[in-house]
Amino acid sequence: MNDFMHKLPQFVGNHLFLVALLVAVILALFVTQVMVWMRKYTELTPAGLTQLINRDTPLLIDLSASADFEKMHVPGAKHVAMSQFDPENKDLAKARELPVVVMDKDGRNTDSAAQRLIKAGFTRVYTLGGGVLAWQAAQLPTAKGRN
Repeated sequence: MNDFMHKLPQFVGNHLFLVALLVAVILALFVTQVMVWMRKYTELTPAGLTQLINRDTPLLIDLSASADFEKMHVPGAKHVAMSQFDPENKDLAKARELPVVVMDKDGRNTDSAAQRLIKAGFTRVYTLGGGVLAWQAAQLPTAKGRN
């Protein structure tokens, strides 16, 4: 250990770029983790969503493109185009106390929708990590068509 400590300054001096890159990666991981801890919604796995469905009656909102929704969606999910998504809608306002799960085809575009729901006063907001593709990969049942 003592030998390591004596050679560390020399290594840092000789490999400044690598050390800077390591510090940047560690900082990026730290910032990402802090952002995850501070967000007010929870990302669910397909198994976590299954548990939520079994113990509660969540509102499932699928923001996928219409063609993707018709090919495959989580049973019971309601399709809403991202351009039509409005958490302030009077029909949606009735569900403020229900758990709301936002999903799309691959889970990439749900963060902004979840943030909008929280801003509108929804208290139990979730996203499906990996989207409907993760649901299918977990070999859970999917539905086809508009309903």
